[in-house]
Amino acid sequence: MNFPNTLSLIRILLAPVFLYLFLSGDPVNVFFSFIVYTIAALTDWYDGWFARKYGFKTRWGQFIDPLADKILTSSAFIGFYFMKKQDPYFLGRVEFIPIGILILIIIFRDIVLTAARSVQELRGKEFRTSMISKTKTFIQMTFIFLIIALLAASSITAGSGFSLIIIKYLHSDLNYYILLLVTLLTAASGITYIFESNPAGVNRS
Repeated sequence: MNFPNTLSLIRILLAPVFLYLFLSGDPVNVFFSFIVYTIAALTDWYDGWFARKYGFKTRWGQFIDPLADKILTSSAFIGFYFMKKQDPYFLGRVEFIPIGILILIIIFRDIVLTAARSVQELRGKEFRTSMISKTKTFIQMTFIFLIIALLAASSITAGSGFSLIIIKYLHSDLNYYILLLVTLLTAASGITYIFESNPAGVNRS
């Protein structure tokens, strides 16, 4: 296993560590969960850069790298779901569609379709990432990182005016609408993938 693939494996192993710290309820652990998530996210950037620079692109890498990304982001969304169970105002008070369902849609699409696409690429079939998927990923990653960072900051400044400002934002309905947007883009990118995999005129049986 080469160095970039090792980093992808490390990212997978860090996902449950992050989730455990994030949901521990201990302010110090919540802060360290942000550190762990940041390190894991940096391995994603670095292994991609390293593979391109030194020519370590392999079929196994094409399989494990995107899957590791989705496992990491899914762990964050699972953490958000349990935070919502503990605090009904977390990520907003409005729920046209329950947040649990939105998160389930995101995780199901990201894990199942990414795994299926990775298997196809492992067999030599190339796919281009759609603009919808790129937009979804950017908004999703920014949203996750912001929420985790704010929770970490709130945990270490508990009781201060700054912490109260953060909590007020985390209870804002804006977060729900962002999550809803991510879900819609996720579903749309999944539909795009299906059409990419099964172009018109191709027998799907």
